[in-house]
Amino acid sequence: MHEFDLEKRTTEFAKNAVRFCRLLPRDSINSRLAGQLVGSAGSIGANYREANDALGKKDFTHRLKIARKEAKETTHWLELVAEANPEFTAHAATLRKELVIEICLVIVSWLLGIFLLLFDFCDKKTHQTRTAKNACVA
Repeated sequence: MHEFDLEKRTTEFAKNAVRFCRLLPRDSINSRLAGQLVGSAGSIGANYREANDALGKKDFTHRLKIARKEAKETTHWLELVAEANPEFTAHAATLRKELVIEICLVIVSWLLGIFLLLFDFCDKKTHQTRTAKNACVA
């Protein structure tokens, strides 16, 4: 089994986004789109790194959610770059696939795991589910 390092993966993705943006024709539209794309792509990894240094579970979860939001924003900018530059549609689709398969799915699965850990405590004696606030719900 190979090691999967999301810090390295998100950094490499951001570098790929930078390389992609350097290929785009220079004009006012691409300048704006490229800036947004590089910013959101880089923010995914930055927020994931902050999550790794979180002060607690809530902070960790919050940072992962921000990384997920940045990933969703990045897909938005990739779609707009492809719209503005039809000749780069395939390249944008490759980056989007890399983002969704190698990064988003990992982040979402971790968030789901955290959610299940926090909210799926079942008291076997009373068959009631305990919420994160330890209040029993029938």
